[in-house]
Amino acid sequence: MHQQELIKTLKERREALKVTQEHLAELSGVGLRTLKAFESGKGNPTIDTLNKLAEVLGLQINLSVRKITL
Repeated sequence: MHQQELIKTLKERREALKVTQEHLAELSGVGLRTLKAFESGKGNPTIDTLNKLAEVLGLQINLSVRKITL
């Protein structure tokens, strides 16, 4: 899943739970401006930030790394 898809999923989950951006920012420790920027397609969240948001929303981000052999 790409970063923008992750952000879209987080936003949809937030809205489904009827959590405001302000409340999510407060609960996750992520700045409100930062959260608003991410949800509007601006900014570049770190995986740590995405994990903080996901945790509050009851989601889990799984990263898979492909091993390349030559």
